[in-house]
Amino acid sequence: MTRCFTLLLLVSGCVTRLPWVLGSCGAERDLSAAQGAPSCGCENLRRAAAAVEPVEERTSSPADKYSRGANEEPSEARGHERDTLSQMVLISGGEFLMGTDDPGIPADGESPPRRVHLDSFYMEIQEVTSRQFESFVGATGYVTEAEKFGDSFVFEGVLSETLKNQITQAVAAAPWWLPVKGASWRHPEGPDSNITDRLDHPVLHVSWADAGAYCSWANRRLPTEAEWEYACRSGLKDRLYPWGNKLTPKGKHYANLWQGDFPNHNSGEDGYITTSPVMSFPANGFGLYDMVGNAWEWTSDWWTVHHTTDEQHNPKGPPSGSDKVKKGGSYMCHKSYCYRYRCAARSQNTPDSSASNLGFRCVSEERQ
Repeated sequence: MTRCFTLLLLVSGCVTRLPWVLGSCGAERDLSAAQGAPSCGCENLRRAAAAVEPVEERTSSPADKYSRGANEEPSEARGHERDTLSQMVLISGGEFLMGTDDPGIPADGESPPRRVHLDSFYMEIQEVTSRQFESFVGATGYVTEAEKFGDSFVFEGVLSETLKNQITQAVAAAPWWLPVKGASWRHPEGPDSNITDRLDHPVLHVSWADAGAYCSWANRRLPTEAEWEYACRSGLKDRLYPWGNKLTPKGKHYANLWQGDFPNHNSGEDGYITTSPVMSFPANGFGLYDMVGNAWEWTSDWWTVHHTTDEQHNPKGPPSGSDKVKKGGSYMCHKSYCYRYRCAARSQNTPDSSASNLGFRCVSEERQ
């Protein structure tokens, strides 16, 4: 099985094809200059064909309501982390304004705002963990696409020096993304790593097809982008984050994000340098954890930046495309590089892409 990665850069009006490109993994761009602004490069992580390069805010009740009682369940729940399916909560149907009229990254198609009506559905309260994915693999013998391809993308900052010294290629324009042989959900940072002490962290290095296979096995499915965003907003209007407009209300962290200087130094002020155990941060108003930060989450929709302003009922995105939508950002997101940890924010990857900050959660029409 042969793959190559392509990166198209617009330089002085010309399109340049570069070797080794990524898809959408958590890149961050600055608010002031969305187009052409810095990016973590994960939206370019794609298996295609090409070359390789050598190596504020309104603060009031929303946040208080968001965190009310949020720390009561996690400690107990993590004490007997399930090796079966995640608990689901009912997301009652309704209408909301999807998107925004003040896009943080205009090129991502965050606007215009459009009224969307959704039927009720159930959503898993947490991202699927490595333990749960391990149960799925044990029951089915499933082999992920990263395992079949033999490699996956890993952020350089989490690799061992020994492994980094063995890698001679990097993603053009995002040299901190490296194609690592042997990287997979079992070995998040390559063959010299494992998930023994991270079974309750979100499973990583899963492609869109891998995520869909797990959901199907669980008699569930991936959420549409509209369902995901509606669940993220949890009934709040005109708010950037699931809890309000202030990133750290009263100095408290509500999501696993990057603090410091991306990509050089993550200070870990929120307690984590990479992924965190699921449910480590407060749940939103619907009882959902890690809707932003920690790991990107696949949705079922094909990617487009063109949206109708007509009211829609249960939209499912375009009928076809080349990339799938992912939402929520990851632990790599920082406002200076990847301001995509907002409910309206979005990014994309080819369906066969996988990386060390990309995971998923499932939904269902029925209680399970």
